[in-house]
Amino acid sequence: MKFQRYINQHTNQITLITAILIGVGLLGKVVDSDIIYTLSFIAASIISAVPIVLRAVSALRFKTISIELLVSIAVIGAFIIGEYNESAIVTFLFLFGTFLEDKTLAKTRHSIKDLTEMAPTTAMIVDDDGNTEETDVDFVDVDDVVLVKAGGQIPVDGEIVDGSGHINEASITGESKLVTKGTGNQVFSGTILDNGTLKVRATKVGDDTTFGKIVELVEDAQDTKSPAEKFIDKFATYYTPAVLIIALIVGLVTKDFRLAITVLVLGCPGALVIGAPVSNVAGIGNGAKNGVLIKGGEVMNTFANVDTLVFDKTGTLTEGKTAVTQFKDYSRDQLALQITIAVEKQSDHPLAQAVVKFSGDHHIPFKDVQVADADTVKGRGIKATANGKNVLIGNLRMMNDENVDLTSEQRRDLENIQGEGSSTVIVAFDGQIQAILGISDVIRQGVKQSLATLKSLGIKRTVMLTGDNLQTANAVAEQIGIDEVHAELLPEQKVEYVKQFQQEGHKVAFVGDGINDSPSLVTADIGIAMGSGTDVAVETSDVVLMSSEFNELIHAYGLSKKTVINTKENIFIAIATVVALLIGLILGFIYMASGMFVHEASILVVIFNAMRLINYQPKAAKLDPDQLSVGE
Repeated sequence: MKFQRYINQHTNQITLITAILIGVGLLGKVVDSDIIYTLSFIAASIISAVPIVLRAVSALRFKTISIELLVSIAVIGAFIIGEYNESAIVTFLFLFGTFLEDKTLAKTRHSIKDLTEMAPTTAMIVDDDGNTEETDVDFVDVDDVVLVKAGGQIPVDGEIVDGSGHINEASITGESKLVTKGTGNQVFSGTILDNGTLKVRATKVGDDTTFGKIVELVEDAQDTKSPAEKFIDKFATYYTPAVLIIALIVGLVTKDFRLAITVLVLGCPGALVIGAPVSNVAGIGNGAKNGVLIKGGEVMNTFANVDTLVFDKTGTLTEGKTAVTQFKDYSRDQLALQITIAVEKQSDHPLAQAVVKFSGDHHIPFKDVQVADADTVKGRGIKATANGKNVLIGNLRMMNDENVDLTSEQRRDLENIQGEGSSTVIVAFDGQIQAILGISDVIRQGVKQSLATLKSLGIKRTVMLTGDNLQTANAVAEQIGIDEVHAELLPEQKVEYVKQFQQEGHKVAFVGDGINDSPSLVTADIGIAMGSGTDVAVETSDVVLMSSEFNELIHAYGLSKKTVINTKENIFIAIATVVALLIGLILGFIYMASGMFVHEASILVVIFNAMRLINYQPKAAKLDPDQLSVGE
């Protein structure tokens, strides 16, 4: 065992020594020294055969006929018939090919390795007296407060309790832009504080952090095989012994021992065995680097065949937060808007909060407005006195109750805003309508163009399933180009629709973000979770979009298709190589050493082909900034 471990650790040195001995042997041929020529190739054959034979024996212990066994038999046979140059060259090419495979395969795993190396290892814990102590990150508990300084890595998921700064969240979202955060904001383990100083109360630690889950999901994904890999594994189990039997038959029928040995070399299924997994690893690595977690080769294969995308609305197609999207001003006086904001500041209703946020986004001052006698009318709105004016802010029912009439223009505007699926807030001073605001859930930026891009990649049908009312759902669908809408649904009704689509013969992917989406995520052929969604949605999904952006959905779908195509290309290259070698053998163009050279070259070709996936980028969807504009 120790000897085998020693040999495995020094295989690269053995490969180098073999190359030198082959060089000395060729030099002996040049100077016409048969002794140098023969002894050098014998030594090269013996030295280089040792690690190959040891691997073959190890495989046999597990009742596996490996590629190494085929090569070992071929080399021993060549040695017996005195073809020392053939045996030396075959073993060298095999070892050198393994060396190059390891190097190139390491590149396909580079992004995943970088990901695991980004995991924080230490943390500065702040005690009750304000003193800090550096400790291993594994010793940090939930509710501990940790100190993070500029340039430092945030070691936990948590909430900022003191300080502010700009944070690079590329390890979580794949986006390198800095995010400004302060007291009360959430931060994630593995992200880097670019400037400032933070004190963070830990809410998740260790493997439970978002970053910890990312690393775990990516590592698990590498071990999840695609259907192509499973088929090839099963195929190789029977193929390799078959080659051994064929070589034996060829030897018995032709009485040509050299030919039988050559068949063993040419029949090695190396490129076939490695072609699918290397594509899988490269594809998953690309996704991890770009903020997309695809949980294995089987998911990749299924996602590539999806033709129907089903979306939840709130938090998926929309941002899940209300905002003022329409503002009709009939006063032409900014004081009216200032008073409206000052009064709405007195309420904690979501619509009121959207109006207040509108003031902040547009830098509208309202602190000089004097508000008195603010009174909330349940189901209607709010009454108040502000700057000596009787103010009514609410819905149409409030205006009717207070005998405030709308002009035909105002009523038309109200109907148009409601027709777009927005909630409406009407503002009246002293019985006169001053403004109508449309408030709705903001559509994610670029959704319309992203959906068009997905259709160009192969999606045939887009569907919205939502618990919201039909008018709002239709309005959103019309703006972004959704093909089909089903509204006012309970979670179990969404599942029924997903099952119905599947029964119609469609491959269905469901995209959602909430706990109520989990049943649909599990039922669909592919469940896709927004990374900003709940832990349950992320855990039950097959694909996670870490920054919850639709360009990541495009990337994931395009990458899946490209990876499946790449896998098929590799399988074709491997099979075509074996066929070409056998034809070359029959025609007399291929011999043992040249066959091994082509065999090893084919392995490198499939690896380099798979490595193209590392830099894969789909065509970026153009953003549609008009989706966020406020109608004046």
